[in-house]
Amino acid sequence: MARAVPAVERAFDVLELFLEAQELSAPEITAQLGLPRTTVHELVGTLNERGYLMPTGRGSNKYRLGVRSFQLGAAYAERLDLAREGHAVAEEIAERCQETVHVGVREGTDVLYVAKVDSSHPVRMVSAVGRRLPAHCTALGKVLLAELPRTELDDLYAERELQAMTDQSITSGKALREELDEVAADGVAREYRESNESVACVSAPVRDQNGRVVAAMSISVPILRWNDETETALRELVREGATALSERLGHSG
Repeated sequence: MARAVPAVERAFDVLELFLEAQELSAPEITAQLGLPRTTVHELVGTLNERGYLMPTGRGSNKYRLGVRSFQLGAAYAERLDLAREGHAVAEEIAERCQETVHVGVREGTDVLYVAKVDSSHPVRMVSAVGRRLPAHCTALGKVLLAELPRTELDDLYAERELQAMTDQSITSGKALREELDEVAADGVAREYRESNESVACVSAPVRDQNGRVVAAMSISVPILRWNDETETALRELVREGATALSERLGHSG
């Protein structure tokens, strides 16, 4: 593996702060990264000059992501078949159930949402493409974690506490493993008020041409519209959606 270049790493550290913040000043970046002020000013100046950061306004001392960052993200999205195909299938499923449909992938112990189609109801999900959530708190994440070998799952959570997002979240490694065994056997995961007190969700795995689970699709419903009959119907529908997306990605199983 090639040696990491410290200056490049620090530049990416600066950019990645903007994944969570819309705008930041050089002093705020300095405080968050613990870098010398001169280093931060040089990094911000270079990123600004190259178009990856830009001032928020004339005379402002704060910066936001620049046009070049958007262009890179757009180029990535254009080439990412999963996001494009996922959105197309999610539109079809959302039209059938009138609820919010997501497609997500796993990154470490998080789920990253790559596609979303909103519910047509006035009460809908507050979520966004690009958002991350702890995988163990979501139906999407449980589907993706359930596909991992037990040794890999143990390594993934060996030194991590299970963060609770609500009082319904799984916080025990033993409880997580037991639920993942059920998900692996059934092929569908459920979540009830585990990442959001007001939301329930079901999810199924999406496979690529080699049969590997590369993503998951979910249907999310406010609990005011959730009941046993709804869950049964949506479990079958999310299976259909995940299968349709898998076929678009070349899976023939």
